[in-house]
Amino acid sequence: MTGMRIGSALIIVVLMLSACSGARPVLYPNTHLQSVGKEVAEQDIEACKELAESAGAEEGSGKARRVAAGTAVGAGAGAASGAVGGAISGAAGRGSMIGAASGAVWGLLTGLFRVAGPSQPSHAYTNFVNRCLQEKGYEVTGWQ
Repeated sequence: MTGMRIGSALIIVVLMLSACSGARPVLYPNTHLQSVGKEVAEQDIEACKELAESAGAEEGSGKARRVAAGTAVGAGAGAASGAVGGAISGAAGRGSMIGAASGAVWGLLTGLFRVAGPSQPSHAYTNFVNRCLQEKGYEVTGWQ
């Protein structure tokens, strides 16, 4: 049971860290940006992001689905290998159960670490925000 608590705590920490690492548009310091200033530009970025989300463009790119899929694949692979190992030693059911648990943990952790880096928003989202900012007079050079 202690291992489950440690695993749950690790998952929460990684998800919180990855949530804070969202990419943002980088603005070219053109005449418009220089005239309105950084504070107004940040407000315009937030307004464009909200507009994109209200139009149905999702910022995330399916991270949760990828982690869940990795966990399920890990559990399946672990159960299969555990069953084979358990069959050899005469305890296929127990081996399968242990293999499924360890495979699920491995799949979950590798999935979390794969998506824990800087998140890149979906193309629809970045295109929407870029266009919105362009219409306001900004030049987006990229996202980071």
